[in-house]
Amino acid sequence: MKSPAIVVLGEKSIAIARQIQAVIPNSQVYGLASRTQTADYEYDKFSEQVSKLFTDGHPIISICAAGIIIRSIAPLLSDKRAEPPVIAIAEDGSAIVPLLGGLNGANDLARAIANIFKIKPAITTTGEIRFQTSLLNPPAGYRLLNNDQQAKIFLADLLAGASVKLVGELSDGANWLTTSNLPFNEQADHQIEVIPNLEVSQERSEIIASNLSSKYLVYQTVPIESLGTKGKLSIIGTGPGAAKWISPEVKAILENATDFVGYKTYVNLVKEYTKGKTVHASDNRVELDRARHALQLADGGKSVAIVSSGDAGIYGMAAAVFEVIDQDAPLWNHVDIHVAAGISAVQAAAAAIGAPIGHDFCLISLSDILKSWDIIEQRLSGAAQADFVIAIYNPISSQRKWQLNQAKEIVLKWRSPDTPVILGHKMGRKGENVRVITLGELVPELADMQTVIIIGSSKTKTIKMGDCLKVYTPRTYVK
Repeated sequence: MKSPAIVVLGEKSIAIARQIQAVIPNSQVYGLASRTQTADYEYDKFSEQVSKLFTDGHPIISICAAGIIIRSIAPLLSDKRAEPPVIAIAEDGSAIVPLLGGLNGANDLARAIANIFKIKPAITTTGEIRFQTSLLNPPAGYRLLNNDQQAKIFLADLLAGASVKLVGELSDGANWLTTSNLPFNEQADHQIEVIPNLEVSQERSEIIASNLSSKYLVYQTVPIESLGTKGKLSIIGTGPGAAKWISPEVKAILENATDFVGYKTYVNLVKEYTKGKTVHASDNRVELDRARHALQLADGGKSVAIVSSGDAGIYGMAAAVFEVIDQDAPLWNHVDIHVAAGISAVQAAAAAIGAPIGHDFCLISLSDILKSWDIIEQRLSGAAQADFVIAIYNPISSQRKWQLNQAKEIVLKWRSPDTPVILGHKMGRKGENVRVITLGELVPELADMQTVIIIGSSKTKTIKMGDCLKVYTPRTYVK
């Protein structure tokens, strides 16, 4: 959890804020600059400040009317599992109202604050009030594997009168369940089971996932050593290769990561950040295994960086991670996932030669490992007919010599042989080379797997500037 922010509007609230700060670890007091003098941090506009804190994931304890903070944060609400706790406190400390973040500890935080003022927090969560426990937000040491919809239906059934029974060897030892007011009945159709923490194989995760339902909740224990440590998985792109193309955001992630996961060639691009840290390098064709391993590391409390080149969301590891999450969804609901944007090879090659992707363009990979050549042909034909600038990734390999010629012939049905073509080779690395040819001159011998090819549209132009040749595609498109 990030450091909680205690937000006040005036100096009168500082005293209450300091009382709260004394019992909430790592909390900081934010005061309106025009009305406070002794806050830890000052801000100018309340709405902008709480919106930023909320977006950045900081729990917000606001000493103000509930309506003010609701109106400030309302436009940002989307995923209740991701939203941090938001609590409104009356100026005199007479009321504590958890507004958001019930699945991330808002009610517990409200109780801790209420104890300071010897009052009861205004908790409105029906299930928690009636059953004296929260099935959707289990205590530290447990995680719910079901998705939100299954758990909500399960809870709604209990509130409507259904009963529940505990099954499994570990369930009787879960005091938060056995000492609750849940309506237990050995003949009940609804079941709750607690299972031990295991290193989850794909087969095991599929079995667990297939059994989860709105009548069967499963909680998994969390290792003691990872309690209080929330792991994070960041999927980053280094850019094409040069250090100058690594964004400040990505640099910060690399500096703070405890573990690095990726294809060894790409991990080597950031070796200055891996010193003294754990590197999990692997071969190039094990993306799903790599993604699952990274999720397991984050699950154990690690700060993990999956390293791709270029942009991780463009033919990179981001899609592989979400594919695994889609397969095993209940197992990874609690993992903090972040995708950081990077500079792609096509952007680097285009910038080196001018502005060839200055108008509509598309990206197509010629690799037929994960899609058939029929689909590639169909997409090439559609893009060429629509007169897109076409950027081609993975144009040729030692096993694929013929596809680039085939792609060229398809594009030539709709494009002149004089169409400018840019070949960007080893962008940002030793041996970088960018050259301009025509579509008619394009042959497989000019490219390899480290080459990105940009085929211009019918409007793409070349300009001679002294000894340099520049290529651009006009922003205005006229037939």
